[in-house]
Amino acid sequence: MAMASPAAARSPVSATASPMQRLSTFKNPSTGAASVTNPTSSALDSLASDPIFSAFLSPSFSSTSFSSAALSSGSPASTAEKLHHAIRLLENQLRSEVLSRHNDLLSQLSSLHHADHALSTLRSALSSLQSSVRRLRSELSDPHRSVAAKTAQLSNLHLTTELLQHSIRALRLSKKLRDLMAADPEKLDLAKAAQLHYEILSLCDEYDLGGIDAVDEELDWVRKTGDLLRSEAMKVLERGMEGLNQAEVGTGLQVFYNLGELKVTVEQVVNKYKGLGAKSVSVALDMKAVTGGSGYGPGGIRGSGTPHIGGGAKAREALWHRLGNCMDQLHSIAVAVWHLQRVLSKKRDPFSHVLLLDEVIQEGDPMLTERVWEAITKAFASQMKSAFTASSFVKEIFTMGYPKLYSMIENLLERISHDTDVKGVLPAINSSGKEQIISAVEIFQNAFLAHCLSRLSDLVNSVFPMSSRGSVPSKEQISRIITRIQEEIEAVQVDARLTLLVLREVGKVLILLAERAEYQISTGPESRQVSGPATPAQLKNFTLCQHLQDVHTRISSMLKGMPSIAADVLSASLGALYGVACDSVTSLFQAMLDRLESCILQIHDQNFGAHGMDAAMDNNASPYMEELQKCILHFRSEFLSRLLPSRNSVTPGTENISTRLVQSMASRVLVFFIRHASLVRPLSESGKLRMARDMAELELAVGQNLFPVEQLGAPYRALRAFRPLIFLETAHLASSPLLQDLPPNVILHHLYTRAPEELQSPMQRNKLTPLQYSLWLDSQWEDQIWKGIKATLDDYATNVRSRGDKEFSPVYPLMLQLGSSLVEKDQTSSKS
Repeated sequence: MAMASPAAARSPVSATASPMQRLSTFKNPSTGAASVTNPTSSALDSLASDPIFSAFLSPSFSSTSFSSAALSSGSPASTAEKLHHAIRLLENQLRSEVLSRHNDLLSQLSSLHHADHALSTLRSALSSLQSSVRRLRSELSDPHRSVAAKTAQLSNLHLTTELLQHSIRALRLSKKLRDLMAADPEKLDLAKAAQLHYEILSLCDEYDLGGIDAVDEELDWVRKTGDLLRSEAMKVLERGMEGLNQAEVGTGLQVFYNLGELKVTVEQVVNKYKGLGAKSVSVALDMKAVTGGSGYGPGGIRGSGTPHIGGGAKAREALWHRLGNCMDQLHSIAVAVWHLQRVLSKKRDPFSHVLLLDEVIQEGDPMLTERVWEAITKAFASQMKSAFTASSFVKEIFTMGYPKLYSMIENLLERISHDTDVKGVLPAINSSGKEQIISAVEIFQNAFLAHCLSRLSDLVNSVFPMSSRGSVPSKEQISRIITRIQEEIEAVQVDARLTLLVLREVGKVLILLAERAEYQISTGPESRQVSGPATPAQLKNFTLCQHLQDVHTRISSMLKGMPSIAADVLSASLGALYGVACDSVTSLFQAMLDRLESCILQIHDQNFGAHGMDAAMDNNASPYMEELQKCILHFRSEFLSRLLPSRNSVTPGTENISTRLVQSMASRVLVFFIRHASLVRPLSESGKLRMARDMAELELAVGQNLFPVEQLGAPYRALRAFRPLIFLETAHLASSPLLQDLPPNVILHHLYTRAPEELQSPMQRNKLTPLQYSLWLDSQWEDQIWKGIKATLDDYATNVRSRGDKEFSPVYPLMLQLGSSLVEKDQTSSKS
């Protein structure tokens, strides 16, 4: 155990390790195979695998914990005996290891001796080196101190020289500034003085010249001079903005640019004008000041924002006067700021050529005019909203006088636009800015339009009360409605935008008027009877029709002098009014037309095929025509005389509803007569004379009692062409110019009267009554009618061929020729 101590001291294993741990350290891998055969080694291996002794190999072994466990196991003596046996085994193993490695241990001791000698030699050399370094340090320290002192002295001299140079320059610049300021104030170059002032202060700040007595004395004076320059430059700038003098504004801006304070100064000026605009609006709408300055007693205004009794007119006049002054001030502010912006956008620094506007406004920032106008519109909108809610007096004035209020705003915008309309320069207000201030009074606009609608609606409701359906308003009442509408339009006619807004409200009133009038229209059998005199229900409808016609005519005449968009706004409302007016008499006109058509249908009961001079020489009209004339005379005397306007009351360029309906009825009568006259079969020569006389009677009756036939157009030309056509020879018919004025089906139907009986017309072929066939003709186009006629021609040709005849009636090829050509021509003209 004593021999193992030196080796254990040099071992890297901790001295506190267990004997078994130290044993594992000294194992030699090269001798591991031999140790396997060693009995002692085998014993040690068994100790290492023992559950008790293996604990001594653990790095976390604790002798205290092991002893405590052994004592508590119940057999401490047996454990102690095992430990003594293990110790003996370990001692034997150590002894064996030392003996087997004796030569290696001796060689390691020799190496340690040599290493100790080498370390002794190295220690002596290091001591000599340290001595040389100390000697060298002592020799170099004095020159280094001397060089450092000289260097500091040189630096101080250089710094002092620079301070003296900059101080002298500052003093020279100050002298120049003094000389410049001592000149005649009228000839003082503010921009140059500002440049000198900026250079002096910049020089002092950059080189820290403070603390030098001579410089400090001058700096006090320079700073006072700077205040004087700012004051003078601001006076020049404000004077130039007020007088719109570009030279003065440019001078003031150049001074502040040279002072390095351009952006800050412009911001101050802009904020100043923002405040002036807001204050101007606030003062204009200050009701206490308005009523206090009206001269009708102390006490200000009432709690509701209304003046005392008797002072309303003066307060109203004062309010409009103040608002007018406010508009003048806002105009001055907008133009002044625009002028400032204009000069900034044009002026460049003469030395650096920097655009002054770029120094004030960065990319993406709003322009100066936009900032000021936005502040003005916000203040204006806030004050208007406050006045609307807090002062019933102001609300009433601006609501009832909104056209005047709007006109003042429009005039303000127009003046600003006119005064800032310079080529190449942005205007003071863009379209968005205009909308902002207009929307600020939108609350009064809505109230004004609501009052306008309310006034007109109340008037309509009083004329057409819902409680009384049978009452019909008088002409004076209707005229009052029209006059009121005209007054509402004329009140705002100076402004196109406001006019359109009022027209929309008028359109609502016209719709209401149409609805109320429609509610009053009488319906039922009494309104449609045509056999007797006009009934009270019909007279009532006539009056409603005339009233609505009058409203429609006069409102339409008002729109003639306005832009087309005004007519578009009221188009739907006037259409509704016109429709109700038509509805009031349409059923009556339809009943009259049905009665006249029934008279014409009696033409088929007459004998137009009779021969002889007696029939030809009879000057009396046919019975059906006499009845037709009586009906027309009755309609004229009982109905149309009350509906149609007198010629003196007709306004040129206007269309009367009843006149249009009468014209339509007259045209239908002529067309219906020609259609059924062409269907008459047979038709003898005397029958032709009789029919011609009937046509003359018809033309006379329609022209005198319904509508001037010359103004009916195509129906009249067809009637005039059909009369000579019936006397025309069949051979000359195809080339006759009369065919141009007649519908193809009328010509073809007439040709049946010239054909043999076996060539049946479509009415005869299909066994239809004249009324049924007439209804079918109303629903068909000419090409469809031709198909029906063509079918009868084909049947005729089949019958002729079946009999073996080789000749056809001359009418057959003529109808084929005319049918195809006339229908094709009619389709071409209708498409064009």
